[in-house]
Amino acid sequence: MTVVPRSESASAPPAVDVGELVRIRAHRPEAIAEAAARRTRRPLLGDSGRLMIVAADHPARGALGVGDRRFAMANRADLLERLCLALSRPGVDGVLATADILDDLLLLGALDGKVVMGSMNRGGLQGASFELDDRFTGHRAEDIERLGFDAGKLLLRIDYGDPGSLTTLESTARAIDDMAARGLPVFVEPFLSRRTDDGRLKNDLSAEAVTKSIAIASGLGGTSAYTWLKLPVTENPDDMAEVMETSTLPAVLLGGEVGGSAEEQAGAYEKWRGALQLPTVRGLVVGRSLLYPADGDVAAAVDTAVGLL
Repeated sequence: MTVVPRSESASAPPAVDVGELVRIRAHRPEAIAEAAARRTRRPLLGDSGRLMIVAADHPARGALGVGDRRFAMANRADLLERLCLALSRPGVDGVLATADILDDLLLLGALDGKVVMGSMNRGGLQGASFELDDRFTGHRAEDIERLGFDAGKLLLRIDYGDPGSLTTLESTARAIDDMAARGLPVFVEPFLSRRTDDGRLKNDLSAEAVTKSIAIASGLGGTSAYTWLKLPVTENPDDMAEVMETSTLPAVLLGGEVGGSAEEQAGAYEKWRGALQLPTVRGLVVGRSLLYPADGDVAAAVDTAVGLL
């Protein structure tokens, strides 16, 4: 299967034939494993020593919203078109997603020569009472190895007042061990989190909280040899230099919620720009703010982010 361009414009997403994807899934499910086996691989880090990864693992948590658009990510064909466009841009190294999305991208031939990161724990559904008991319901280490993918990613939200966090901590440590035993990098995304008065989970981006989350995540598992950190920029970007002194593990910056305006998008770029100069920071893993930018121009948003590296 090939992706057919919708127009000659560099910023127009390529068209995805959903009917053909469904036909292959229904009649030849083994085609996914075959596509994974013939995929052209590359090292995690290229000559630049930097990483630019596009993230699309939000839907599996029921997190479909972007800004004020509650179901922006619910249209799978549209999401795939945006991903294919982003992956085609110069300087984009790869993608982070759950199995369903990566399977589609394999069938579309969009992952050759790209870094492929499997999302490992998606059980902490957005808004659920069990959100912090974040079970590993996505890729296992054995799946990432079997499919020839390049890395895994897991989310570690810790609320000192919620016992579910302890379950997630222990599961995270064992996942790190499983990945290290296979020589596979794992990107750990830690937060200190708390419930607001209306029950929503809020991540604490203060310098103190991010520092503590880095210290906790860095010490998990029997070895840190294959552990990377995936970290937010602190509320005050000027705090990042001191915060990043907490660990010698390589780190990438996450995008998070940027907002729905061009001004908020530009502000996010500036926050990333400063933090990317720090010695342990090796790149960006950004999703919704690049795939659904305020002005709708995916290619321009991706190119701007790449330029920060």
